[in-house]
Amino acid sequence: MSAVDQADLLRRARSRRSSAAAPPQGPAVPDDGPAPLSHAQQRMWLMDHLGQGGALYNVPIAARLRGPLDRAALAAAITGLTERHAVLRTRYPRRGEQPYQQVDPVAPVPLPVVDAGTDAAASDRLAAEAARPFDLAAGPVLRALLLRHAPEDHTLVLTVHHIAVDGGSLPVLAADLAALYAAACDGAAPELPPPGPSYAEYARQERARDAELTAAADALAARLAGARPPALLRPVPPGARERRAVLHAAPLDPAVLDGLRSLGARHGATLFTVVLAAAFAALRAATGQGNDLVLGCASGHRARPDLRHTVGLAVNTLAVRVDPAGRPSSADPTFAELLTTVRGELLDAQRQHDVPFDLVVERLGAAARGADGTPLLSVSCDLVQPVAPLTLPGLESESVELDLGLAKFGLALLVEDGPAPRCLVQHDRDALDATTAGRLLDAFAALLAAVAQEADRPLSELPGRLLVAAEHPVVAGLLADPGVVEAAVVESADGPPLAYAVVRGPVAPNGAQLRAALRRHLPAAELPLAVTLLDRIPRHPDGTPDRGRLPGATGDRRTGEGPIGGSAAGDGATGGSPAADGPIDTVRTAFGELLGTTPPADGDFFALGGHSLVAVQLAERLRTRTGLPLTGLDILEQRTPRALAAVLAAREDERRAAQARTGTRPRTRPRTGTVLLTGATGGVGAAVLQELIAQGRPVRVLVRPESAHLPALDGAEVAEGDLADADSLRNAVEGVDAVIHSACTFTDHATDLAAMRALVDGWRGGPFVFVSSIDAYGRPEGTEVPEGAPSGTAVTPYGQAKLDCERVLFDAAAATGRGPVTAVRAPIVWGPHHRLRDQLRWGSTGELYQAALAGRPIRLPEDEGWYGASWVHAAALARALAACAVPEHPAAGRVVNAVSGHVSWPDFTAELVRLLGSASPLTVGPDADAELRRPWRYRAGTLAGALTPEPGEDWRSVLAAMVG
Repeated sequence: MSAVDQADLLRRARSRRSSAAAPPQGPAVPDDGPAPLSHAQQRMWLMDHLGQGGALYNVPIAARLRGPLDRAALAAAITGLTERHAVLRTRYPRRGEQPYQQVDPVAPVPLPVVDAGTDAAASDRLAAEAARPFDLAAGPVLRALLLRHAPEDHTLVLTVHHIAVDGGSLPVLAADLAALYAAACDGAAPELPPPGPSYAEYARQERARDAELTAAADALAARLAGARPPALLRPVPPGARERRAVLHAAPLDPAVLDGLRSLGARHGATLFTVVLAAAFAALRAATGQGNDLVLGCASGHRARPDLRHTVGLAVNTLAVRVDPAGRPSSADPTFAELLTTVRGELLDAQRQHDVPFDLVVERLGAAARGADGTPLLSVSCDLVQPVAPLTLPGLESESVELDLGLAKFGLALLVEDGPAPRCLVQHDRDALDATTAGRLLDAFAALLAAVAQEADRPLSELPGRLLVAAEHPVVAGLLADPGVVEAAVVESADGPPLAYAVVRGPVAPNGAQLRAALRRHLPAAELPLAVTLLDRIPRHPDGTPDRGRLPGATGDRRTGEGPIGGSAAGDGATGGSPAADGPIDTVRTAFGELLGTTPPADGDFFALGGHSLVAVQLAERLRTRTGLPLTGLDILEQRTPRALAAVLAAREDERRAAQARTGTRPRTRPRTGTVLLTGATGGVGAAVLQELIAQGRPVRVLVRPESAHLPALDGAEVAEGDLADADSLRNAVEGVDAVIHSACTFTDHATDLAAMRALVDGWRGGPFVFVSSIDAYGRPEGTEVPEGAPSGTAVTPYGQAKLDCERVLFDAAAATGRGPVTAVRAPIVWGPHHRLRDQLRWGSTGELYQAALAGRPIRLPEDEGWYGASWVHAAALARALAACAVPEHPAAGRVVNAVSGHVSWPDFTAELVRLLGSASPLTVGPDADAELRRPWRYRAGTLAGALTPEPGEDWRSVLAAMVG
């Protein structure tokens, strides 16, 4: 290392130490009223609000606890955590367009205890618990579950939303829980250090520095100007993403990590810095993009000692941009020289660790993504440690790993330190194929081993190879159009190649336009015969196009026959006319109001300074002005006023077509006979909406603003609201002639009960149908359960909430003479809706499904009689509910059942195993999950007519549709 290098690094390190020693705390800010969200929390909230959260940001903590566990003391200790750390009892409603932190009073945290059953059943239950989503507006953001394997053998799982915790919070929570549990066992006060500042205070201080942080973000954005994502990743077409992660692992000899540590020590670098440099070197070889690479890494905000005992989300993403081959001293630097460069860039990035990366993204605008839409920061690197077990005094503890199988980044290069070190590559299966990822893992592991022995080798001599094929000129030409997000070409032995493209937005180019553009840049001999537009290009596991699934690629090129599954255009094809501009002036005006300048029709949202929060605000403003459904995700995907106007115009056309079918027209007051339907975007509600529309009945639906697409396009009147917003419920029920209340939080029983009270308060008469559950019966006596039978023992909290809601409804009807009212108790609901599919996979049948999916043995109760599931088809239930929503129906004033049938567990599991192609053996025994011992058959005579199955509504057909 030269003296110049040493002096430069020393200067940077001293500057970093001085800034870390006294980090800015911001001015004192008043703590009256609700606190704002921190920047990191705002990102979590936006992802959830845009429908991109789900289980991706769940943080599960699980431990196997063996020994004499005091359950009451454990429950008290978990509640004590929420008392000590208010962020654990904070929810995130919004006022107008802005979310805020609402700290709720301390209340006991439920600790349900469930028999674990077999090891496989326990694993499935834990996975389902860890993946269950949160409702950030209604809360809570922490939940607990205790599985009982034996009297002195339990598994505890705490699941927290990432909006309330980060990696630095977990050791604090673990230590506090242990101290609180010990104190509860002893009946003494806990011995704990004073807690750190509240997270709300932390957020207020950060927001007080917004002007300073924004200025710093401008500088960081300037340093990233011109950067582009690594060429290794495939573009992911717009729309909902599964983010399913695939993990590849290779063991590392402990001597390799010792060598890497020694290398770092010689160069004044940490082990993480060495791993980061190796990641840059591996990507340089894999992509051929050696002159400019950007990787992301996590950075904590706990440099201030007083924050070390604060629980909350205090992390940021750092963008490290390195030019391995761009140093003037060498065209082919050694790894040691690369390490010096990476160390300097990382130190510079860490000096600005408190500048939220979201602010940087806002400043970058359109440059925050590549031309194909891939995020600039799509590859990350980290050094991870094995998770320390959650320990409780007097108990033997073993950590339980719960992998949600989800990927936050397109690609992550990781090294796991510890007694059995590993090299890891995790990737989003939509962004990278498994074959390429496996090759990258091999190269990364070999490179780490090589530099641990000899760091002075040039990068060109280190292990690694190019994993990105040279781009076909047709593919390169197609991707040059900003409307194309993915492209492929298939050569033909007897003629010109065929090209395929995935385009963005309703005004993206058609096939003829794309081929015409290629003619301007390519020789005639290289032009494709046609450019076919597809929703997604089918590929083999190695990422190459699957010729057998590409339309037209199998040789059928007869004139007049278009390719199957897409639209193609050659020289003479018009490709259809562009979509109508729609209400473009309205869109441009709204853009101008929120972004400060009225853009041209093709002005890019990101280039104009737009970001996620503005997207949510813009969508809400346009929904209000046009009366059409639009979400923040639509804004982020379409980006220009012209494209958004075309979307709105298309949705207006669809609405008019729906109104023509149903006879409905836009009205300021509800039509006579209007039915209010809650939960219209859920599995049951969506079926009810279809049934009511098919009957020609006018419908008003209560949905969250971001979920207003489908009901509105079906011709329903949309009332925006939420179960947690009592005023929106009262407004929604005003003036309607009937109510079908199918919405439910499933977990927040207080919110469900308050929602029922608000609806009843605003209801003025007419049929009121409540979708209840057979859980309200508990475990009744006998095996034949008549309609409205008394509840038995062991009513679940969910069942009790349904009973309480029924009581509110029937009491109100009796006291005021309003009505008629009906409670329809339903069992498991099966149907093709995606939420019903999720319930099959993760709900009451989730353990059986996951076991069959994994090929594990399935244990069923011994044959002591009939055990099985009661079920109802969603369409049949919808017919029954619609039938009840008329005056003088036989169900009026009663509790009735809606059941399509009963299927035994052996029949159900055998069919599930067959449909999944599983090898799971079916066995019986006394140790089967006690929840499967359900001998009850529920009578459903009152609604028998409406429940009569139509073709395709038998249990085998609907199960096949859900599994497929």
